[in-house]
Amino acid sequence: MFDAATKALQQMFAPGFRSVLIKSVLLALVMIVIIGVGLHRGLSWLTESGSGYAETTFGPGSAGPLAVMVWLVSVATSLGIIAGGVFLMPAVTAFVGSFFVDEIAEQVEQTHYPADPAGKALPIVRATAEGLKTALVSVGVYLVALPFVFFAGLGLLILFFASAWLLSREYFELAAMRFRPPAEAKAFRKANQSTVFTAGLLIAAFVSIPVLNLATPLFAMALMVHMHKRLSGRRPSDIAPRAAA
Repeated sequence: MFDAATKALQQMFAPGFRSVLIKSVLLALVMIVIIGVGLHRGLSWLTESGSGYAETTFGPGSAGPLAVMVWLVSVATSLGIIAGGVFLMPAVTAFVGSFFVDEIAEQVEQTHYPADPAGKALPIVRATAEGLKTALVSVGVYLVALPFVFFAGLGLLILFFASAWLLSREYFELAAMRFRPPAEAKAFRKANQSTVFTAGLLIAAFVSIPVLNLATPLFAMALMVHMHKRLSGRRPSDIAPRAAA
């Protein structure tokens, strides 16, 4: 497993990976900015509307205290959005990665497994649906874990292990679907779920590192391509190209 992680890290900055790295990082940044701006404007509108209602209710004399309160809430909102962007990174990278999984997998397969049958690219709808599903579940886990963040780091542990499970599941199944029908790929992941989850801990550690986590799709997909090959034993009967979806 650690050998697979090392190979994935080494290939991240190889010439063939650079264009994918640039595209995935740019798309992740765009998504984070859009989410941040949208949340900030929405919360700012709610704050201003609430202050207007309060001023009407309590009279003109409350304008000064309310202005200070609005400023404090705005600052807290901005800081909360920044912190939320960090916690929501698994969701962002899960969705972003769905657009580049085949490019990443092809690079890994050609470099490390040139004699093996080539995988078949996933339909973009299937890959995007898998990424969107994981992203939405990640957001749900984030909302559930958020109240526990302030209790001895319990929320952080929940987020870490949840990220490991969610991201390992997505990327392993996407790697497996290049060679297996979707149902078989999911069954194969479940049959090896402890090994896949352990590999997912490495992905969760990677996605928790600021800035570097923008490259999570490359590391995660490359790692899971290696893991799928190894768990399959690289036998032709196990990794024959999958039927068209």
